[in-house]
Amino acid sequence: MPQGESTPKQEVQQGTLAPMMLKTLEGLGPLHGYGVARRIEETSKHRLSLNYDTLYPALLRLEKEGFIKSSCGQSDNNRRAKFYALTAAGRQRLPRETSEWLATADLIAAFLAPRREVP
Repeated sequence: MPQGESTPKQEVQQGTLAPMMLKTLEGLGPLHGYGVARRIEETSKHRLSLNYDTLYPALLRLEKEGFIKSSCGQSDNNRRAKFYALTAAGRQRLPRETSEWLATADLIAAFLAPRREVP
């Protein structure tokens, strides 16, 4: 890609945002929504296009399911913000999510790069 052009951003695939958010909160501890979004974008090397209309409903869904909890606090710029943290249920869910996604990635890889059968 020529210098100065940015990498095309991908949309977050359905079902992938929850494990990314859980893993982010596991690694960094409580974050506000903007912090979660920034970290996911950084981790993807800015290849993901994170839509806030997708992010906040996903955070609310994870909270409703009991995998994260929220509390109010002050952001770095002294603004009132809602911070999200992983719950015990979220910590238990993360290894299962990880295992399921690794198995799915392996399955898709088998179709995209099939090995030749030896007769």
